[in-house]
Amino acid sequence: MNNTINIYNSLTRKKDIFKPLKDNEVKMYVCGPTVYDEPHIGHARSAYIFDVIRRYLTYKNNKVTFVRNVTDVDDKIIDKARNEFKGEDLNSAVRKVSQKYLDSYHEAMASLGILPPDFEPKATEYIAEMQIFIQGLIERGVAYESLGDVYFDIKKAKDYGKLSNQSLDKMEAGVRITQGEKKKDPLDFALWKSTKEGEPSWESPWGRGRPGWHIECSVMSSKLLGDEFDIHGGGIDLIFPHHENEIAQSEGAAKKFARYWIHHGLLTINGQKMSKSSGNFITIRDFMLKYKNADLLKLFFLSAHYSHPIDYTDKKIEEAKVALERIIICLDKIKIDPCYNSHEHKKNEMVEHIRNKFTEVMDDDFNTPQALACLFELVTLLNKNINDGGLICQAGMAIKDMLLLLGVSPEIKQRVEAFSDMRISELISERNKARLEKDFTLSDKIRKELEEEGIILEDTKDGKSTWRRKL
Repeated sequence: MNNTINIYNSLTRKKDIFKPLKDNEVKMYVCGPTVYDEPHIGHARSAYIFDVIRRYLTYKNNKVTFVRNVTDVDDKIIDKARNEFKGEDLNSAVRKVSQKYLDSYHEAMASLGILPPDFEPKATEYIAEMQIFIQGLIERGVAYESLGDVYFDIKKAKDYGKLSNQSLDKMEAGVRITQGEKKKDPLDFALWKSTKEGEPSWESPWGRGRPGWHIECSVMSSKLLGDEFDIHGGGIDLIFPHHENEIAQSEGAAKKFARYWIHHGLLTINGQKMSKSSGNFITIRDFMLKYKNADLLKLFFLSAHYSHPIDYTDKKIEEAKVALERIIICLDKIKIDPCYNSHEHKKNEMVEHIRNKFTEVMDDDFNTPQALACLFELVTLLNKNINDGGLICQAGMAIKDMLLLLGVSPEIKQRVEAFSDMRISELISERNKARLEKDFTLSDKIRKELEEEGIILEDTKDGKSTWRRKL
């Protein structure tokens, strides 16, 4: 297998040949959730994008170590704790809020079939390591203490702005020091924040306080993956200031940090930014309650390149539903083909060509729209050659392999209905018997009963029937 993969690297602003630090081993860090609210479909897109990338890197014979962090102490979490648990001890309330919404996030990821990370570090578990890291920055002269706060001195950062492609002069022109801040320069950012009354805090060499946001990722990635690792991922909205500041503080500590930066585009709903206050907001739970099928959301996500913005509409989900129906009907045809599990047939050149094309487009910066086109090219080929057992066998295997790599599983994760598969099979057997005995009244009655339960029957020429659930 050709292992050459090209990745658009936000740091170099071009496609680079991906070469991990160690052959066949990939170390990958992705910014995870700040757990203060229900996860929405924007979170779903981010998680799914990196799930597909991880699956594909593994397919290319790499051992992938995947880290996704959790921010479990933050101003938004503290504000939510005050509102949800009024009158309770704030420290306890913050822990309750962060655990509640982390549980919601885990449930959402499981409902989508997203693989769990190898490591999921929480910010509060690495306070001691953050303090050591910050003290090291102070000793190196790139950070300073100011009345209980600690700031990174942006003027000491080499090549600051190289990720976001901005100059210091332009950045400083639009930034001012706000009231209450104790820093020297408007662009200096907090590594440690002195405690406010009642808020969660930890003892430190600079007094009680808590870490700034940016320091989390530098410390946790370094501890779990090493000072230099292969891939750092996140949304395009994190490039500045979060990822820019991660680079500054890591390089300020004489660490090399991430080599390839992958950023995905953002999601809008009906052409507008998501907003809870305006009702333009869809949680993952809401989506699953409405559609009952994560594959619809995944097919929608696959239709756009990960680096591009994507706009969610009900119409696009209906289009995904039609696409998923095509896949399910195709897989049902494979089920009844007696040669599906046979390996005696010679390789079909057309199937192999499409397989190779799938790999080529995924090698080219994980081009999922083109990969999806390859999958449907196979579906069309199979439908046109339904009497060719060898082709069906190989095309079917190729389709299943592609679905697995894309994390789409229409055979496994169908809608949960009141009718069990066993009950459906019993009714179909009863109907087949009625058809043989020419009892068409009973046959039609059973078909109608199944249709009312969302079961679609397809009769074959040999008098048998196949079925599938309506999406």
